[in-house]
Amino acid sequence: MPRLRLLLSVLLVLLALPAAASAAPSQVMTFEAPDELMSDADRDRTLDEIAGLGVSRVRALVYWRDFTAKPRSDKAPGFDLADPDRYPPGTWDLLDRLVAAAGARGIEVQLTLTTPGPDWATKKRNDGITRPSASQYGRWVTAVARRVGASVDLWSIMNEPNHPDFLAPQYSDGAPASPRIYRDLYVAAEKAIHGMPGGGRDKVLFGETAPIGNSNVVEPLVFLRGSLCLSSTYVRNTGCRKLRMEGFAHHAYARMGNPFFRSEDPDEVSIGSLDRLAKALDKAAKAGAIKQDRPIYLTEFGVQSYPDKTSGVPLHKQAEYLAISEHIAYVNPRVKAFSQYLMRDDSERKGLGGLERFGGFETGLRRSDGRKKPAYDGFMLPLRVSWAGASHVLWGRVRPATGSVEVTIQRDSGDGWKRLSITRTGTGGVFGLGTKARDGARYRVRWTRGDGATITGPPIRPY
Repeated sequence: MPRLRLLLSVLLVLLALPAAASAAPSQVMTFEAPDELMSDADRDRTLDEIAGLGVSRVRALVYWRDFTAKPRSDKAPGFDLADPDRYPPGTWDLLDRLVAAAGARGIEVQLTLTTPGPDWATKKRNDGITRPSASQYGRWVTAVARRVGASVDLWSIMNEPNHPDFLAPQYSDGAPASPRIYRDLYVAAEKAIHGMPGGGRDKVLFGETAPIGNSNVVEPLVFLRGSLCLSSTYVRNTGCRKLRMEGFAHHAYARMGNPFFRSEDPDEVSIGSLDRLAKALDKAAKAGAIKQDRPIYLTEFGVQSYPDKTSGVPLHKQAEYLAISEHIAYVNPRVKAFSQYLMRDDSERKGLGGLERFGGFETGLRRSDGRKKPAYDGFMLPLRVSWAGASHVLWGRVRPATGSVEVTIQRDSGDGWKRLSITRTGTGGVFGLGTKARDGARYRVRWTRGDGATITGPPIRPY
């Protein structure tokens, strides 16, 4: 019995308490709602909703093609492309309004500057992704930074450059080609941002890699090594200089949303195998390719849910998997940001079946028609329940809380919901507790906001 109490005590420290050395108390939650935030009709309402959820940072993809001049022409415009004032009227309007609206609410903006680009900036002159010109990209990044850089200090270079939707070719003669193309783009962009007045203090993230690999997609760790001029055993090509990198951005989606999933391919990285990425960054630093202890930013993440029954999980499981995934990120000291991708599911393509019907993302907190999923309240009150011998260990947080607050923990063991505990959170809204396990038990959190409204989290099962 003393041994079980010791085990429970250790798990409470490692899994729950915000002051634990293994946790990252400064970790930031990022939210991405691309359709709404780039819409004049929905932006303000959505930013207010995001702020109400307790989120202080949004991520926006800035597509080169959408914020430039003559995107479908095969000839570059004849003006200084590094000067934002030379672009056609209205070029920057949507971006300006997003940055201003977020700033008015005290919400930080992370901008991911990405392809597809204008046809004139790519080798094929017709697809926006094939071997983009690094010099032209650098000029465009300079223009963006000059336009909004006074209000933005977190940047990411490219979205999923190891995926053929954003960069081509991924392979050439059977060997990965996209890593070296990306390196040139990154160097041009990093120099552009850090070369701006005051830009030397900005954070520029490397990667934004997709989690898997196949014959069309370069695995994230293969991509990392290739773009840092490292061999498969992390030996650096001395002809490549050390890169400045404030952090490595990654999209740690897991197959079927399972946070415990670890691919048999050692070069793939999902939420359950973040140790692979941390070790790869450490080896890259030891080889002299980057600085030591580079942090990880999980800049896009979600759990696919029903109505996609091919690759999604039931709605109650989405809420459980999101909480487990967040806890995995929370206790990892290398992870400086976690994220939620989508407020609202993409619209299904009616009349089609299978993968074609749900070709987008059903990772939202709301269904495509706007109805809340269990994950909506679960996002405000994430709760993970773990086994520890004959006990259950609970980790949770009240995301909107800015200080220590009181929460009620309830348990249903088959005889209805009953109060288990009234617990006070730490200053970051995080709490932890242990209790004797009961067969079939489910748990949930209730919290009363300052305005008197009570939020009840979804039922959570132990894993």
